Amino acid sequence: MGLLSFFKGVGEKIFHKDEVAPDPVHAEKVEPVRAQALLDHVKQLGLAYNSLTVKTKGDTVTITGSVKSQEDSEKIALAVGNVEGVQAVDNQLVVDEPTPEGKYYTVKSGDSLSKIAKEVYGDPMKYGIIFEANKPMLKDPDLIYPDQVLRIPQL
Repeated sequence: MGLLSFFKGVGEKIFHKDEVAPDPVHAEKVEPVRAQALLDHVKQLGLAYNSLTVKTKGDTVTITGSVKSQEDSEKIALAVGNVEGVQAVDNQLVVDEPTPEGKYYTVKSGDSLSKIAKEVYGDPMKYGIIFEANKPMLKDPDLIYPDQVLRIPQL
């Protein structure tokens, strides 16, 4: 799947203050803690995978392992990337049943899921498709924030 870019300063706050941007002197000790926190975050969301390894180096996260579907791969990458302190995710997950990749959309100020659905699908009532495609990271269709990256599945 490759490298996905995110906004480092926004997203879920799962790291302690000193783990968000570890200084180079202590990075060696902090990286495994950050990686475990991200793995725990994926588990807490209940995202499906066959095997999953998370490694961090600064603000870049590499995910390896295998998943059943392209959707599972994309959801894991987004769950990890939409975390404060993460700027890039190198998704190296192997997909058992490959399908075409979804597209991604970075939320802008003033956006709503219906506005995004109108832009990408031509129909604001298809906001539910985007909401479902981003569960469990999204818990409410009205709770999105600027610079959040969303999955936009193909119809």
